[in-house]
Amino acid sequence: MLEAIQLAASGMEANEGGPFGCVIVKNGVIVGRGNNRVTQDNDPTAHAEVVAIRDACQHLNSFQLDDCILYTSCEPCPMCLGAIYWARPKEVYYACTKADAAAVGFDDQFIYDEIELPLSGRRIPMSQFMQKEGLRVFKAWDEKPDKIEY
Repeated sequence: MLEAIQLAASGMEANEGGPFGCVIVKNGVIVGRGNNRVTQDNDPTAHAEVVAIRDACQHLNSFQLDDCILYTSCEPCPMCLGAIYWARPKEVYYACTKADAAAVGFDDQFIYDEIELPLSGRRIPMSQFMQKEGLRVFKAWDEKPDKIEY
């Protein structure tokens, strides 16, 4: 956890992004590191957890983090939480809470609130079209004999 907190501090001090850091450990060895790089990379998805997941998956040559433990300097935001569930580590530890993050300007509550709303009530309009065409690709996936399941 201290390494994750140090990554948060060093990334923040280098103006790479907000004060967030993450490490991923497998069998007692750090296999992935990340700090928030949103402003450095001009990438709103470059949160510490996502950067660390990408790093770990590259080092492990896998799209999942089987038997890994994720240590993050702050309770994951909704996007990172989704990424963590897709990556499937066995455990997650965090230092600060989402309330601690909100207190210094990183308040994700509006996203949690939006998720609960019907699509028609969300701030960003979302409309469905071309479902028939989209379903053709899903059908092809369903019938693909050599697909890699995940």
